[in-house]
Amino acid sequence: MTKIITVDGPSGSGKGTVSRMIADTLSFNYLDSGALYRLLTIAASRRKIDTHDVSGLSMLAEHMDIRFITSADGQFKAVLEEEDVTAEMRTEDTGVRASKIAAYNDVRGALLKRQRSFARGEGLVADGRDMGTVVFPEADLKIYLTASIDERANRRYKELIEKGEDVSLRALAEQVRARDERDMNREVSPLVAAEDAIELDSSLMSAKEVLETVLNYIDFKGLA
Repeated sequence: MTKIITVDGPSGSGKGTVSRMIADTLSFNYLDSGALYRLLTIAASRRKIDTHDVSGLSMLAEHMDIRFITSADGQFKAVLEEEDVTAEMRTEDTGVRASKIAAYNDVRGALLKRQRSFARGEGLVADGRDMGTVVFPEADLKIYLTASIDERANRRYKELIEKGEDVSLRALAEQVRARDERDMNREVSPLVAAEDAIELDSSLMSAKEVLETVLNYIDFKGLA
């Protein structure tokens, strides 16, 4: 039976980085659930499907041609209709638009089967916002990773500056706050820690420190 570890949390909490590190350490499959919504956003834009067209988005979610590739050196690549769209997927604009369409119940339902299909082989590490509450409520270990708004905005600021983008730290903090508001207060699958999740605040922790903490819980539960 496939062992499942979920890592949920708000944008910028470090869940993606830590989840990939856990999956790599344990040789488990990895699911970046947020990537599915980002890819759907890109696919919809290219097919001229409006972000308010729930029916069109849901149909596209069921049939879009996507692949995830992890190279030998751990680099993650997203492929949409045989095109590498990893860079476009990681932009702030794509993230904001993806957050909006993720509020649609029909869209989430259309992607649910795809998300659950990643649970195969020895194990899976799934990161997102409702992995432990909706997608994999039976997960063997649930982590809820968070950090302060200022810290999360600062992390994103550094990331974008390194890419050569001209951004405002204050504006990013407002975007983080607004996204939290949308994710935590939407009617469908709101961002919330599962009742049996272990909550970690990464504000003052490095990714390596978070990894070591989670691995201790994994060892305790005998999942390694």
